[in-house]
Amino acid sequence: MDVYVHNLDPFFIHFWGDFGIRWYGLAYLTGFIAGLVYVAKMAPRGAGIGLSIDKLTDFTTWMAIGTLAGGRLGYAVFYSPDLLTDFSNQFPFWGVLAVHKGGMASHGGIVGIIIATVLYSRIHKVPILHLMDLTCAGGALGIFLGRIANFINGELFGRVVQSAIPWAVKFPSEMYLWTSQKVSELYKIEPAVKALKEVELYPPQMSFFTEFLLRIKSLFSGVSFPKGEMVSVTPEMWKEWVSNYRYDSMAYHGVNRVVESLIQAIQNGNQQVTEALAPFLSARHPSQLYESFMEGFLVFVVVCIVWRKPRRPGVVSVFFGLTYLVVRIIGEQFRMPDVQIGYQALGLTRGQWLSIAYFAILAVIFYISKKQNLPKMGGWTKETQTDS
Repeated sequence: MDVYVHNLDPFFIHFWGDFGIRWYGLAYLTGFIAGLVYVAKMAPRGAGIGLSIDKLTDFTTWMAIGTLAGGRLGYAVFYSPDLLTDFSNQFPFWGVLAVHKGGMASHGGIVGIIIATVLYSRIHKVPILHLMDLTCAGGALGIFLGRIANFINGELFGRVVQSAIPWAVKFPSEMYLWTSQKVSELYKIEPAVKALKEVELYPPQMSFFTEFLLRIKSLFSGVSFPKGEMVSVTPEMWKEWVSNYRYDSMAYHGVNRVVESLIQAIQNGNQQVTEALAPFLSARHPSQLYESFMEGFLVFVVVCIVWRKPRRPGVVSVFFGLTYLVVRIIGEQFRMPDVQIGYQALGLTRGQWLSIAYFAILAVIFYISKKQNLPKMGGWTKETQTDS
């Protein structure tokens, strides 16, 4: 059975290098807008949302900042601490700010949202739990789109399928797994390296701003942007690079440039490279799509059902949290753990352990919600009977 080789371009509009408009960024933007529209539509219904449209828009901006800052910092703290001390003289100067290289943690995003909600609540005198409910209502839509963007990026891919399934996917980004854990696997892809023909081993060295100006100039003048050092990688050269990958900086750089070039070639529709590499890739679960359905769509449906009528502040957040954490733990069973972390105690992933820990936060929210005697808010229909 032929298995689809992932060839989607992570850029919606690609200018050059790592610069462009990515589907991932559009997913976040669309998610925030969709969440805003969803909550705004609820405003004139039920018991109201307690915020004007202007304040709701302002609150959405706060949530966007909290999500992005918390998500990125959470990734650095939970999954890649080396980013915290990664400073350079190249834009954006700090590894944590290099969001174009990927890396967001939903558990960090949750912390960022909680902090932003607390600050907004104190400034605008709106109940914290109600603001969290509003965030949960729209947040599930953002998760749905974000996981689809993960699939488009070919990141956070799933585990190898144990038996043939028609929706399995081969991800070329699996080669990054080999460069860190299974270097010997790289010997096998020599036919794909041969099909690549040439590799830009050393791109032109210049600052981001210098490259930007030269790219603009070449665009309007018709003069081609200067290429770096182009190399035809022979079978002998490839074997030598792989053999010395862990010991020689030149070999390390060469292998990684080839891997990046292979992935780019497939994204650009190079059928020869695709066919040469496909036999060496593993058929995997498209776990990003599983998670999009469970963490996004399913959680959104639960929130809609729970908030069909006015609820005491905190109730929606508890149902959102319970559903999300449970399906996240389930979804992680199909997803490969982060390369630099692997499996942890009891064979669970870092994401599963974080989800288990977050049940404590959920218990606190539930306790506060039960203790506070706040009026019910939100809902799509007027309350017809006494309930939570």
